[in-house]
Amino acid sequence: MALVSSTGFAHVRLTVTDIRRSKDFYDRVFGWQAAIDNSAQADDPGVRQSQEQYYGGVVYQTPEGTLFGLRPVGTEAFDPDVTGLDHVSFAVESRTALEAAAAELDNAGIEHGEVTDLTDAGIAILSFQDPDNINVELTAPLR
Repeated sequence: MALVSSTGFAHVRLTVTDIRRSKDFYDRVFGWQAAIDNSAQADDPGVRQSQEQYYGGVVYQTPEGTLFGLRPVGTEAFDPDVTGLDHVSFAVESRTALEAAAAELDNAGIEHGEVTDLTDAGIAILSFQDPDNINVELTAPLR
């Protein structure tokens, strides 16, 4: 028996070195509506320490209803080989949607990997890096 009965993720927040640069990137890539945006106040005194002001970050409402946030922090580069985050993955409808996303990323000048089938997991993926070198993955079911 589990200790906690959870229905899944409610939100994920990434720490970023430059909130404006990261916000521009995620706005351009996903175009999600910001549910909360305190990024313009990120450099105001005390904001980066204030949970009530979302640390000067932005929180997006995804179409699925979960939240995805960005929080400005120091200048240390992201390293996926240290304890913490390895990557973040967002769902798309199909492998065709992954191929379309790859073309759109090409048009936007955003480097990315190939669409790759992971047949054992029943998914296809497409990976690219955000401005802080955090690996962003798009995932689609193989049907």
